Amino acid sequence: MEIIPIDEGQHQFGLDRVAELVDQYAVTGFVLGLPKNMNNSIGERAEKSQAYGQYLTDRFHLPVDFIDERLTTVQADRMLIERADVSRKKRKKVIDKVAAVLILQNYLDAGGKLTKTAQ
Repeated sequence: MEIIPIDEGQHQFGLDRVAELVDQYAVTGFVLGLPKNMNNSIGERAEKSQAYGQYLTDRFHLPVDFIDERLTTVQADRMLIERADVSRKKRKKVIDKVAAVLILQNYLDAGGKLTKTAQ
């Protein structure tokens, strides 16, 4: 798994690399984490995730599903400490990847199947 860097300030959204992966793996849709506020409302970060989902839909004409990602980084950190006894320095390097795995697993556990149209 790789993390594709995004720099909103420079309007660099990693879409060229995503395009390579879409072609290489015959991707049929995307699952994005939706960073809702703790009160379940949609804030600025979630709106940015939704906008990125729209970029993906516009560029690739593939469905995008969103899954609530609240506390996945906390859960990933806890897993790395309790189950893998990973040092703080090493955790920083892998935390986003572990959180991404948790987001996808939560999506699958919730019965997620990519929608026919983007949300």
